[in-house]
Amino acid sequence: MSAAAKAEAEVAVRRWKVVCAYDGTTFGGWQSQPGGNAIQDVIEARLAVIFGRVVRIHGSGRTDAGVHARGQVFHCDAAWRHGAGKLHAALRAGLPPTIQIRRVSEAAETFHARFGAKGKIYHYHLVLGEGDPFTRPYAWCGKRSRALDFAAMEEAAAALRGRHDFAGFAAFNGVERETTVRDLRRLEIKRRGRRVRFKFEADGFLYKMVRSLTGALVGVGEGRLAVAKVREILATPVRTAKVVTAPPQGLFLEKVIF
Repeated sequence: MSAAAKAEAEVAVRRWKVVCAYDGTTFGGWQSQPGGNAIQDVIEARLAVIFGRVVRIHGSGRTDAGVHARGQVFHCDAAWRHGAGKLHAALRAGLPPTIQIRRVSEAAETFHARFGAKGKIYHYHLVLGEGDPFTRPYAWCGKRSRALDFAAMEEAAAALRGRHDFAGFAAFNGVERETTVRDLRRLEIKRRGRRVRFKFEADGFLYKMVRSLTGALVGVGEGRLAVAKVREILATPVRTAKVVTAPPQGLFLEKVIF
């Protein structure tokens, strides 16, 4: 047993809530991967150095390869005698610049980053026309402004808001779910010059749901997908090939709501 592990054994185990941000460009997503190239792997490796043993973290949910986060939340259980501030500093010191620890706080032992979450907020960024080298890694670029009918996109957004079965706007990775019904509390489309931001808030999201909804809205804007078809997919719900999954680099997990 290492000296750090012996010292830890003398301190009561506490639950820690951590808010982190990351640039997902070079990572294989949030969830641990066999090759160790996931955000979870990197953070757990740093915790292993700090505590001298394996410390598992539990995230609020997965993000895919290439997806970014400003407010991902995870928790872990560890005995730490120095307080949240010093744990924050210890974590931050050994992580790459593409992962930032934003906040660390002690949590109740009943707190759970995934099962305690009441909702999430995602932003998706679209750039009309070509993006520069500093924009392309963080937005879907290349769409023509003249080709997008924003009035039709707003009409489709209004149809999507609320409580629906979103199975037709999701992809499935073999994980069984009790329900595919979600409450999409907010869907906003904001345009400023060539930049378009989609804001999604829901009680939960299905696999690739935000990227599928974004792809559908852009499809409506381009005239490839009728607003009536969006309503039909909600009512059926069966996915159509016309619902394109938007690329990952434009997606940001902004906030987890507890």
